[in-house]
Amino acid sequence: MFYGLNRVIKSLLPKQLFYRGLLIVATPVIILQITISLVFFDSLWIKTNKGMTRALISEIKTFIDVYDNQETNKDFILQLYKKNFDLDIKYIEKVVIPNHIDDRWFSPIDRSLRRELKLKNLNYWFDTTSYKELVYLKIEYKDGHFQFFIPKQRLASSSARIFALWITLPAILVISIAMIFLKNQTRPIIRLAEASEKFGKGEEIGEFRPSGAMEIRKAGFEFDRMRRRIKSHLSHRSDMLSGISHDLRTPLTRIKLQLAFIKDHKIVTELSDDVNEMEKMLNEYLEFSRTGAEEISSKFNLDELILNIISKYKNEDIKFVKIEKILFDGRKNLLKRCFNNFLDNSLKYGNKVEIEIKKLRKEIIIDFHDNGPGIPKDEYSNVFKPFYKIDKSRSEAKNSVGLGLSISQDIINSHGGKIRFDKSRMGGLKLRVFLPF
Repeated sequence: MFYGLNRVIKSLLPKQLFYRGLLIVATPVIILQITISLVFFDSLWIKTNKGMTRALISEIKTFIDVYDNQETNKDFILQLYKKNFDLDIKYIEKVVIPNHIDDRWFSPIDRSLRRELKLKNLNYWFDTTSYKELVYLKIEYKDGHFQFFIPKQRLASSSARIFALWITLPAILVISIAMIFLKNQTRPIIRLAEASEKFGKGEEIGEFRPSGAMEIRKAGFEFDRMRRRIKSHLSHRSDMLSGISHDLRTPLTRIKLQLAFIKDHKIVTELSDDVNEMEKMLNEYLEFSRTGAEEISSKFNLDELILNIISKYKNEDIKFVKIEKILFDGRKNLLKRCFNNFLDNSLKYGNKVEIEIKKLRKEIIIDFHDNGPGIPKDEYSNVFKPFYKIDKSRSEAKNSVGLGLSISQDIINSHGGKIRFDKSRMGGLKLRVFLPF
């Protein structure tokens, strides 16, 4: 029960650090303001209004009692109340007051006025909305009624507006200052996250300068040190493999020259095939090591890229289905190499290929369907391992060293995406590529 409630609360909370920090700062301020306002509203404003309304209704009741006295000078009492109590009173003969409808329950003035009139056993009708500064009140008297125009300031204290102003402005000021400070504190974290994302995708981020609080600076310094170590490791790996390539090509070239002097063609053919396979393995391994080579990201049309790749095959059995124009920010040449590899594999083991591309809310999905033999489910994770081959007895195995999918996975991962395998509707393999949008 508590776990489910905790999940609901977490789903309602904001996801970004800035808004969470603002919620931490603003919630106590708002709760404090509401508490103070309720205390003021209940203990001061409502009680003051009750007292003012009670006094006014008592004055009206006194007026009616005095007016009812036969010895009273009627005109004099009307002028006296107008002068001393600012009440505009008029007696309307032979006109019955309408029935009062008890609405506006949310208005404190209406509630207080209604309650006090009932306590004095007066038959009444009033209107507090038609006039901005006046309350229109009718009290039944004999065969007619008294008509009162009462200033609203006689019923409600004006200090509520001043109090609301003084309690709202400081709260807005405090929250605004907190927003400025929170923005300055979260900016270094955002910069660190953006730099980490770019570095994770293999992009050049230039010189990174940590800033912000001490803990954020420490995280930034550690990230920069890690970035430099990884770049140094990749550079050393590329240099080492380049050196190996140079050293191995020289003896391979000498072997090819010596094969030219051998008269036994069978031996020459077998050795030449081995030498060519070694060269192919060497070239593909160098390409694998250079997958992380820096290439500047740019925005390009993804479906046009796939169409250009398909057009070079000049194969009518390759179908491409697209729904809309999709612009993507990434490294065009690496993705081109990746899609080329997928298409080559599909055509290597099948003769029909369908490619679909669609854009969802947060990602782009590219599907490659073929009618080949497919891949067993227990081999889905193994095919991404370098130099791994499912069936080493296949004739095609000699033309590949098992690095294509490893390189392709590195390319997709460097763009923040992923690759999934499934059963194709054409009977073969469905390779699905997810790219963040």
